[in-house]
Amino acid sequence: MESEKYKVFHRTWWKRNPSWPNNLEPCAGKKRRVGFANTETAARDMCRIWNASHKPGPLSDKAEYERES
Repeated sequence: MESEKYKVFHRTWWKRNPSWPNNLEPCAGKKRRVGFANTETAARDMCRIWNASHKPGPLSDKAEYERES
């Protein structure tokens, strides 16, 4: 049985736009690699650690993961 691989990355969820309320428009930003994991548990841990050591800021920059195809 082949093991699954997970890609861990971070991205923003808003972009600045003065014509939107609070000057923020919903927008999924570019995915920026954090690393790779061999299990979903390891991917979750990587996200938790990254998020704990990086403030999301006004654009809500947070780590997440997805299974590699």
